[in-house]
Amino acid sequence: MRWCIIKPLLQVNQFELQFSELHFFFLVLATVLITAAGYVINDYFDTKTDFLNRPEKVILGRKLNRRWAILLHIIFNTLGIGLGAYISFYIGLPILTLVFVLITGILWFYSTTYKRQFLIGNVIVALLTALVPLMVLLFEIPLLHEKYGLLLIELKASFNDVILWVVAFSFYAFLLTLIREIIKDIEDFEGDNAYGRNTLPIVLGVMNTKIVIITFILLTQFSLIYVYFRFLKDPITLIYFSIFLIIPLLLLLYKIFVAKDKKDYHFASNLSKAIMFAGILYAFVANYLILQHI
Repeated sequence: MRWCIIKPLLQVNQFELQFSELHFFFLVLATVLITAAGYVINDYFDTKTDFLNRPEKVILGRKLNRRWAILLHIIFNTLGIGLGAYISFYIGLPILTLVFVLITGILWFYSTTYKRQFLIGNVIVALLTALVPLMVLLFEIPLLHEKYGLLLIELKASFNDVILWVVAFSFYAFLLTLIREIIKDIEDFEGDNAYGRNTLPIVLGVMNTKIVIITFILLTQFSLIYVYFRFLKDPITLIYFSIFLIIPLLLLLYKIFVAKDKKDYHFASNLSKAIMFAGILYAFVANYLILQHI
């Protein structure tokens, strides 16, 4: 988002990034550390269900002592929040420290409570994934306004185009993550059901959950088509969207429709990850297209 979207869009108007590379590195590191802490505590509370759902991937209790997991969780969160606080004070908005604290708390309660509840856990993971691209904006836009605020008023300009591009990536990050999380719930049906979790397939049934997934896939496809014809319209994007997003999404829809066992849903889950990766890589295509206007 920083180098492929925000930077070239600023260059179009002869503006420059204001958030330094070092502090951006701290932002990335803080995000990675807090995410890692979330994974650790999630594995800590999920050990029993993981032994049923994916025994070959269980680490806690085998390769890593459970006490070490708690220690790692504390260390990662402390470092992540510390870095987040530092960069928040650096840009003159210490209130942003709360973002890192809240995310840490949400990940804890997700692991202990929310993921066992109907749909709430899926939505939380999707929202936190969508927040990752927005974090770049959160720390860049205040400094841009500080530097170019008077010039923007004089030119009657804004950074709306930058915001719209990043928000679009966040929107698709949300949709695709939500799709994958629901697919994983069907894949993990056996273990979740054994331990009394109220996930979507347990509450609605597998068939109705398939309908929900297919609905979100169709929503993603139609919104991509709308965005293309409303805002983009270039042949390179048409080719990229068709080959790497629309067709794979159609394949995913078909795979969900015909899926019968755990192996089928595992394939669908991996396919959804590939589609998410392709969506991220479109940033490089966007970078090329934006730079053509400079």
